[in-house]
Amino acid sequence: MTEPHLKRRIGPGLLTAYGVGIMVGAGIYVLTGIAAGVAGVWAPLSFLLAGLVAVPSALAFAELSARIPEAAGDSSYIEVGLRRHGLAVLVGWINIVAGTVAAAAVLRGGVGYLTAIVDVPFVWGVVGFGAAMTVIALIGVLESLAFAAILTLVEVVGLVLVTGAGFAAAPVADWSAPPPPEWSGVAAATVFGFFAFIGFDDMVNVVEETKNPERSMPRAILWALALTALLYAMVSMAAVRSVPRELLGVSERPLALVWEAGTGTSALFLSAIAVAAAMNGVLAQIVMAARVLFGLGKRSPGLSVFRHAHKRFGTPVLGTLVVGAATTAAALTLPVAVLAEITTQALLIVFAIVNAALVGVKRREPEGPFVVPAYVPWLGMAACVAAFAASFA
Repeated sequence: MTEPHLKRRIGPGLLTAYGVGIMVGAGIYVLTGIAAGVAGVWAPLSFLLAGLVAVPSALAFAELSARIPEAAGDSSYIEVGLRRHGLAVLVGWINIVAGTVAAAAVLRGGVGYLTAIVDVPFVWGVVGFGAAMTVIALIGVLESLAFAAILTLVEVVGLVLVTGAGFAAAPVADWSAPPPPEWSGVAAATVFGFFAFIGFDDMVNVVEETKNPERSMPRAILWALALTALLYAMVSMAAVRSVPRELLGVSERPLALVWEAGTGTSALFLSAIAVAAAMNGVLAQIVMAARVLFGLGKRSPGLSVFRHAHKRFGTPVLGTLVVGAATTAAALTLPVAVLAEITTQALLIVFAIVNAALVGVKRREPEGPFVVPAYVPWLGMAACVAAFAASFA
């Protein structure tokens, strides 16, 4: 019997765009306001610090994806690095649940923006939105990521326009005469920012569909992280320059306030861009979680039903359908905000374990196709534990 396999169709450009789309997602439309509320005009510094905090883990994932190019990502790394099959399967399920909850949260938010533009019942919006993204994910990974790249381009153009509007507005008092940084607020905003940059965990799950993954994956991870950190810093700088932190911190549409402050016109078009961002986020999470199920199916006999790829499309059909249905159901029924916070905290522990797995891999096999210094995974572990502790502060 022929071993099921996914088709290698993704180049470094699409892979980088996929990563940027995941990391920017719908989060930038909310996180910018939250960060500004707690860090004030120093919010851009928080996002740059968050990007730096994420670098060690990103480098660890880059090396592991080159050494162990398997779709299950974290789960495969832990299995090989720590030789703990039970822990590897548990981590795989945490990633699947986290991806499903994240997709459900973004799906709810996207439909909320959609109903502001189109008169459609919320329930039907969720069902239609979820079904459409599932179908696109089924058709093929190249088609899915090409569609996601178009959505990412729309998002980035919108964010550049908002940034321009923010710098065209009259500066607020705190921008003209900035107060000393409140380091507790900067630290809290850095934690929020770190959550935005963990999209490289999703990127490694399409490694079996990436051309020349030993070169493409590490480069795409680092490029996506750098571009996203720059975007968050620029957008947050425009926001704190043009709108008082008191308004940004309590607004559900902080970037709309920036646009209105700079142009004096309606920001309705941002609702359309937010819908595009939500589509991108939902599609990315469905693609990721289905690949984790595929990878677990290859390593775990009890999950072997998920190990089959479609002969024509080269996609894990059953996993995609299960994740798509679960995402839609969760968006309709679960308190996704609370679950999203819990699963994000769980992912920080997963990241710490993955960094530990790289330590194990390096001790047994120092050389590889892409190698980072030995201290990098230790830094990654420390950053993840610190961010986990800070999330309870």
